[in-house]
Amino acid sequence: MNQEHEGAGTGVVDRRFSEPEAEPSTWAEVGEVVSGAGTFWLTTVRSDGRPHVTPLIAVWHHEALYFCTSEGEQKARNLAVHPEVVLTTGGSELKAGLDVVVEGTAVRVTGRARLAELADAWVGKYGEEWRFTAQDDGFRHAGEGGAARGAVPVFEVRPATVFAFRKGGTYAQTRFRRG
Repeated sequence: MNQEHEGAGTGVVDRRFSEPEAEPSTWAEVGEVVSGAGTFWLTTVRSDGRPHVTPLIAVWHHEALYFCTSEGEQKARNLAVHPEVVLTTGGSELKAGLDVVVEGTAVRVTGRARLAELADAWVGKYGEEWRFTAQDDGFRHAGEGGAARGAVPVFEVRPATVFAFRKGGTYAQTRFRRG
């Protein structure tokens, strides 16, 4: 993650939800959690305003999170109406770790060259099981039935706001904002 966030690269501790002596989590710590996470929870909003949450895999690449979904899935239908999303990751431990919440707008990625670069990032993180072929409008999965399903849209989320929740030791809630 880069340093173009609030406070010249440092987050701001929210004293309402942190211990008095808490220092902010660093952008490097947040980046380590986000780039190393196996699973994320994606929150989207349905056309009637109800939330929809689902687990998925995502990659951190060039300062953005990327995920893909079939066009017929609920999250894809939600994104067509409400592109604002929240991606969360972390651990279920109460007294250890760093949970991260990324807020932003999901924008569809197109272009074979860019998608090929992202397909390589998927394999680099998740292995051959997640090898995609890049097309102009999305991924095609090499797995069973992949050719029949058509292109799988890929979405980019550039963080607008990031929250880091440090658990254990000195509890702290840190906020980073773009700009």
